[in-house]
Amino acid sequence: MKTACAISRVVCAVLLAASIGCQRTDSDDKPVADTSADRLSVYEPYMPARVEITPLTGFVIPDGAQKPSRIQVYVSVLDSFDCQIKSPGTFRFEMYERAERSSEPRGERIVLWPDADLTEAVENNNYWRDFLGAYEFNLNFEPQTNRRYILDVTLLCPMGRRLSDDFELEYAK
Repeated sequence: MKTACAISRVVCAVLLAASIGCQRTDSDDKPVADTSADRLSVYEPYMPARVEITPLTGFVIPDGAQKPSRIQVYVSVLDSFDCQIKSPGTFRFEMYERAERSSEPRGERIVLWPDADLTEAVENNNYWRDFLGAYEFNLNFEPQTNRRYILDVTLLCPMGRRLSDDFELEYAK
C-alpha cells in the first residue's frame, strides 16, 4: 500500500512538472494563451494553394442535333503538398481566342460563364468526382472549326485567396 501511494505521488509530480514545463511563454516568461489564429495556422499547409485544369478537359460534340456542344472541364484543387483536395469556393470560367504569334496568348474574351458557387456542401458534392479527385463542370460552347482557345479558371476561396490556371483547347474537325 505504501509503495502504491509513493508511486502515485511520483506520477502526479511528473505530470505536474510536465504540464508546467510545456506552456508557451513570451519574453517576460509569462504564459501566452493560444489564439484562434495560432490554432488555425496549423491547417495553413492544407488550404488550397493551386488550381489546375486537368488534361481530361475537352470538347464534347454530340452526334445528334438535340444537345448543344459543350466543354467538359475537370479542375483539381491542390494544397501546398500537391495533394488533390475538396474545398469550398466559387469557380469562374472564361474563354479567350488564342492569339497567334503573340507574347500574350490570350486574345479577345469570347465567353464569361456564370460563376459556380460551391461554398455549400450539397452543391460542392454535385460537382466533385471522387474517383478523379477533381471537380467536373459542363460549359455550353459551340466551337468553330480549326480554332484554338484559352480556357481560364479562377477559384475564389472563402478566405480571400484567388487561384487561377489556363488551358489551351483546339477544335479541329
